[in-house]
Amino acid sequence: MPEIDDVLQQPQRKLVVSENDLRLDKNPNNKVFVLMVEESRGSAGGRAAGSGSRRIDKIYGFSCENGACSKIFETDRDSLIEQFDIPYSAVAMDVTLSDGSSYVVQGIVDPELISAYFKVTNNVK
Repeated sequence: MPEIDDVLQQPQRKLVVSENDLRLDKNPNNKVFVLMVEESRGSAGGRAAGSGSRRIDKIYGFSCENGACSKIFETDRDSLIEQFDIPYSAVAMDVTLSDGSSYVVQGIVDPELISAYFKVTNNVK
């Protein structure tokens, strides 16, 4: 199974930001960032009535071109994660995995946010 499928199916909560609809079986050109949400102890199922905050503890970036997705970015460094805007408007998003199966994640299609993420990753040395 391709690495992007593995990341998307991890049981940890995540926020997915993509440049276009995420259809990995069709392999269109796409840019995808997966922001892994830290699991907080004692949260009893999440953010009550929308209060609280989402803390990101790891970010993956993928570039999908010519029928394949490759990982282009990965970090768990807090100083770098702080430079990424968190998409609070994320909603349930259907994605199609490489094998054609459907999977639901929290996410958003936002080409402008993807562009901002690339600016951050391009400054990483």
